[in-house]
Amino acid sequence: MKKSVEQTLLERRSIRRYEYDPIPEGDMDFIYAAIRNTPTSYNGQQFSVIDICDQDIKQKLYEITNQKQIKTCSHFLVFVADYHKMKIAWKAKGVEPSVFPDTADGYTVGVIDASLALMSALVAAESRGIGTCPIGYIRTADPEKVSALLQLPKGVCLVCGLALGIPRELPDLKPKQPEELLIYRNVYRSDDMAGDIIRYDREIQKYNATRAGGSSDNDWVAHITDYYREGERYNSLAAARAQGFLTEEK
Repeated sequence: MKKSVEQTLLERRSIRRYEYDPIPEGDMDFIYAAIRNTPTSYNGQQFSVIDICDQDIKQKLYEITNQKQIKTCSHFLVFVADYHKMKIAWKAKGVEPSVFPDTADGYTVGVIDASLALMSALVAAESRGIGTCPIGYIRTADPEKVSALLQLPKGVCLVCGLALGIPRELPDLKPKQPEELLIYRNVYRSDDMAGDIIRYDREIQKYNATRAGGSSDNDWVAHITDYYREGERYNSLAAARAQGFLTEEK
């Protein structure tokens, strides 16, 4: 079922349970086309996408990440920052290589390009009634093992994954931060926003206590801080450097 732009953007929710039906080939072609038309820095297109539909590979990724939607989805797209193609191009054309891919800005550009491509794919999929679930844990669970499984060469680095499938559920729509906490006019907000944050925290706690499909007493502040605590243990810098990124002190 196709959706309007408004429905696609404002009714989006992460889907973690999928039907066994495959995604129609025409819909996947549309998603690929949307990915290809992603805006990127300099039109350099510093990203690539690995579309995984092989069940054995999805199973192995599930075993690494413990994210069930990876093994049950129809397609699992892995978005990577990619300068490997440019390195091939430099050699093929006899152009002096740039160290830009090794710098912090080069890494950031690759991550932004891959992230924009993920959003292109997500919006395209949602507009066709296909369920989606972004999975950042593909980058941090065991980046060396995932990179080896996907045979990523140097100059290619994991950014994020996107599960795609025919929805088998319709979760309640999660409350997002109100406009006054997200969108500021001309300069960053300078008044005391603590009250707005606490009100949002309570809204999330109420949502978690009453949502269909499993409730909890989680609030927003403490729950997200727990994610940050977990993230403190990741060694993302070492993983990026192992793939040839961030080797320059710039």
